[in-house]
Amino acid sequence: MPRCVVVADDLTGANATGVLLKKNGFDTLTLLRPAMDKASSLSRCDCLVLPTDSRAIPGEEAYARVREALELLAGPEVLHYAKRIDSTLRGNLGRETDAFLDFLGPAYMAVCVPCFPSSGRVLVGGHLLVGGRPLRKTEAASDPKCPICTSDALALMRGQSTYPVASIHLDDVQDGAEHLAEVMSREREKGTRILLVDSVSEEDMLIVADAIVKAGIPVVSVDPGPFTAIMGKKLLPKEAKRAEAKVLCTIGSVNAVAATQTIRLLSQMNVAAVFLDAARLLESPEKREEEIERLTRELLAIADTSDVLAVIGSGIDPENRIDFHLYTNRWGVDVEGLSQLINTAFARIALDVMAQCPQIKGVYSTGGDITAAIHTAAGTVGLRLLDEVVPLAGYGIAMGGTLAGKAFISKGGMVGDEQAMITCVSYLQQHIN
Repeated sequence: MPRCVVVADDLTGANATGVLLKKNGFDTLTLLRPAMDKASSLSRCDCLVLPTDSRAIPGEEAYARVREALELLAGPEVLHYAKRIDSTLRGNLGRETDAFLDFLGPAYMAVCVPCFPSSGRVLVGGHLLVGGRPLRKTEAASDPKCPICTSDALALMRGQSTYPVASIHLDDVQDGAEHLAEVMSREREKGTRILLVDSVSEEDMLIVADAIVKAGIPVVSVDPGPFTAIMGKKLLPKEAKRAEAKVLCTIGSVNAVAATQTIRLLSQMNVAAVFLDAARLLESPEKREEEIERLTRELLAIADTSDVLAVIGSGIDPENRIDFHLYTNRWGVDVEGLSQLINTAFARIALDVMAQCPQIKGVYSTGGDITAAIHTAAGTVGLRLLDEVVPLAGYGIAMGGTLAGKAFISKGGMVGDEQAMITCVSYLQQHIN
């Protein structure tokens, strides 16, 4: 479940608020209303935003939609609730705020800060100004669905809500958080449930947020987005940084270009590498299994030492290259068949390591046969191609099979300059993190 739940009255506003939360470092998802019942199947996130599409419908129906959303999304993990309202106060802001207060109970207050300084929306004396003009003198006044006939936000909120509403003016805000916290506490003691607070800048909103924290009052933030984003920073502790995702390299090409690129990779990047002895793979089925198990075990043992792991064919060194003809007669298999044995060994090692090291989110492979062997063994259905990293090296995401969602870059062994392998691995690191 999320740590912050935002209910918006339309999709555009939901996404606008979600983007502000994302900019503050929170993983944010928008859940569309027709898919509300699928909330539990979503991947974990910090903030979940849900639009109720309720701006232009009757107030009681809007209330019901917000209440329904809260009943579905609320939980003990939620540290902050927010009601996203239109930046020009159109819609059912009062009744939708009531839905929050009814659901959350008498301990909560709603703090409404309908201020969006970067868009010219400020609240002074309880009146909303848009680009320096009173709200009622703007195009919002003649909106065909939700016309606005007043600039008085306090009057609008009082006209729609069933709860006591009070207004806090700019002087109290700019006297500082300590003073404002006392004002808020007094209003709470008087039974006020909705506070409409003046603000003309981000600094003002920061003071309001600090005052809420000092007063220790559980609140619902009601605003067009900026104040909710600030409250998120105040109330949602940053979680421990997730471990960096890892890249696994499978390097089987034995030509001089691949050898030079591999040497560059090993010398310029921190790589935890093991070397596959192709001769052992071809000695006997037993030796082959022993070699696969050895490399898998050794690579997993050093996986925590680097974010780049690699299994490299020992034939990258010309002195270790094998003569396939020594084995064709022994096994009655042609060179292509022997190569396939090596490729499937690479695939086995790669898949076994990834199965036991879930931090691996991307795979770089050199050699088309090795790449094909990995995807065949994994049951990959296809690759969603997204970019060309260097000429003849494509970046994509695996579809289907056990590697679904993993990022891939494959490159021919003779493709690219000396830095091409580093370029590909660095690209993968950037995109998976």
